[in-house]
Amino acid sequence: MAHPLSNRINSLPVSQTLAMAAKARELKAAGKDIISLSLGEPDFNTPEFIKDAAVEAINQDYNSYTPVDGYGELKEAICTKFKRDNNLEYKPNQIVVSTGAKQSIANVAQVLLNPGDEVLLPAPYWVSYSAIAILCEATFVEIPSSIDTDFKITPDQLEASITPKTKMVFFNSPNNPSGTIYTEKEYRALAKVLEKYPQIYVLSDEIYEHINYSNPTFSFAAIENMFDRTITVNGLAKAFAMTGWRIGYIGAPEWIAKACTKMQGQITSGTNCIAQRAAITAVLAPVSKVQYMVDEFKSRRDIVLELLGKIEGIKLNIPDGAFYVFPDISYFFGKTIKGTHIKDANDFSLFLLEEAGVASVTGAAFGAPNCIRLSYAASESILREAIDRIQKALQ
Repeated sequence: MAHPLSNRINSLPVSQTLAMAAKARELKAAGKDIISLSLGEPDFNTPEFIKDAAVEAINQDYNSYTPVDGYGELKEAICTKFKRDNNLEYKPNQIVVSTGAKQSIANVAQVLLNPGDEVLLPAPYWVSYSAIAILCEATFVEIPSSIDTDFKITPDQLEASITPKTKMVFFNSPNNPSGTIYTEKEYRALAKVLEKYPQIYVLSDEIYEHINYSNPTFSFAAIENMFDRTITVNGLAKAFAMTGWRIGYIGAPEWIAKACTKMQGQITSGTNCIAQRAAITAVLAPVSKVQYMVDEFKSRRDIVLELLGKIEGIKLNIPDGAFYVFPDISYFFGKTIKGTHIKDANDFSLFLLEEAGVASVTGAAFGAPNCIRLSYAASESILREAIDRIQKALQ
């Protein structure tokens, strides 16, 4: 007899990044030597000055429920950060602190989307965007790009995708999975299209803003005519190596912030008190305090690009941010390698796991079926070993 689960959960896809990580752990537990390049998690420890702030908060007996939308001091600190780093003028009543940026995004989607609304997702996009839209009973519409366009969409593509049902568009720069960064000029060109459609809201996911190897990240909300229609999402997981601390936040029009607080009040209430106190120290710290991590990521990126570039059939662009490479591997589709027929990126990703012992994520999960994602948030020696295994498996 089938279990009486809701249609909502039955329609929800499993996160492919988490599924691949689980499969890799399974094989490791069975004794297989697996190198996992599937998860987007920095391999650095949280900086000492942030840990010290957390210890101080514990010693000061912070242990009570927190305000649903975050400590006032943290919201003030986030406003300072937005002004310093993004030239955005938010007030504390426009800030909501959540249990990770994923909850921030889910809150925004839940308070803005109705069943049947359409969400535009420039592809490739982070895997949870589409799932969050599904949970809201909305429809997600992919806007395709390719490695030949540096994984960027054009204003014409954006305009062609808009219908009377379009309610939101999600932008993510620096991008997961491609590492692509939209320039100010490119964002302004896209905004020119959206200015004609005042019913459309923009979610700008900037979680990777500090992991950036070119020009400073430009915030979509800094476009004058878009500020009142843009929700800026950020958090501490990536740049500060605080994935497990679970701190995300939004800057948004006050009416959206209030709605997100109302939603969060019925789901999780306020975010962890110790993590919030440490977050005050983190967001007020100059970006130079975490530059050593960014420098190391850039060095690893260059190594990975050099080594992968030597493998016939792998097509690369140069990612300007985040810590992923997103090679086009469609050259291998239709080929048989060591007895395994490769139909698509799913097959290719599984082949690398089983034959090379390297876990990646299929690009199909990100709306880019010709690619796979490899994270270089691992040591140089591990990365060299992983790519050596890939090269040998594909010879």
